[in-house]
Amino acid sequence: MAKTYNLAVLPGDGTGPEVTAEAVKVLKHAADLAGFKLEFTEFDFGGDRYLRTGEVLPPNAADELRAFDAILLGAIGHPGVAPGILEKGILLKLRFDLDQYINLRPVRLYPGVETPIKDKGPADIDYVVVRENTGDVYTGSGGTSMKGTPHEVAIQEMIYTRFQVDRCLKYAFEYAEKHGKKARGLSDVNTLGLVGKTNVLTFVFDLWERAFHEMGAAEYADIKRDYYHVDATCMWMVKNPEWFDVLVTGNMFGDIITDLGAMTQGGMGIAAGGNINPEGVSMFEPIGGSAPKYTGQGVINPLAAICAGSMLLETLGEDASAKRIEDAVKVATASHIKSLAAGRMGYSTSGVGDLVCELMS
Repeated sequence: MAKTYNLAVLPGDGTGPEVTAEAVKVLKHAADLAGFKLEFTEFDFGGDRYLRTGEVLPPNAADELRAFDAILLGAIGHPGVAPGILEKGILLKLRFDLDQYINLRPVRLYPGVETPIKDKGPADIDYVVVRENTGDVYTGSGGTSMKGTPHEVAIQEMIYTRFQVDRCLKYAFEYAEKHGKKARGLSDVNTLGLVGKTNVLTFVFDLWERAFHEMGAAEYADIKRDYYHVDATCMWMVKNPEWFDVLVTGNMFGDIITDLGAMTQGGMGIAAGGNINPEGVSMFEPIGGSAPKYTGQGVINPLAAICAGSMLLETLGEDASAKRIEDAVKVATASHIKSLAAGRMGYSTSGVGDLVCELMS
């Protein structure tokens, strides 16, 4: 009997529904080709719902979403809603409530896609960042006093527990073991690099570094371990991205370096990410925003959402179908799509989805 996966879809705001529709189209085609089934349930969480009801998320949202095998998210961000309300109330809240403690961000330059880095190609820009997704300064610990006076104090604390660090490192080591450059035939060793700031953040990153080496030596001796200061990492991501294989880091540093990585791989229009709970339900999304000025025009690039769908299938264990989607995207960027920019692709939004499906068959 064919396996069935139940997927929640959160199309979100702006062009989110348009790119999500193409990701769903490609996912359905991948399932048909491989002989498994996908059932989709759509939720209207986003700016329109908030403006209509005053409610960002219903109280039972996380409980409802836990019943699904995975979540596909379009984009969050509405011009009629003040910045931060939807981002904190939907994205951050779901990450925390569903304990999606890993943010997984591949940084891969596909053939035919332009990079702002001179003389670098797909063989050079091909690595993955594993970002811890529920700790750090994002927990909201801290506060202000004497606000609005010359003596105002603002405190936002970087907090990590050994439990949080260990489970993130375990995921990163196992990911490097399965998906590192040696595992993909691109190197003679799988390498995991810890990105931190041990020379200044001597409490938090002392914890990260000790846990990193203890776990690596005890359980993953076959994986090479490297350490990089975060500022040096930013320089090397531009100068020598080919040095990297799998990187692991905390929430704030991961937030920054993954956006830098996205620009080196061609921009937000091709960058996809996963908010992952290895023991629960995970959520996958294109990294770009909702681009409301293009809403309804059929010109927005859906490739990042399609790549998010590929990541979703890989996390569900449908590796062959995930690779089939990614391979089709590579052919599309190499030989068909003129540009990733909205309105300059040479295809409509739905036309790109149709093209990827055609190239998968």
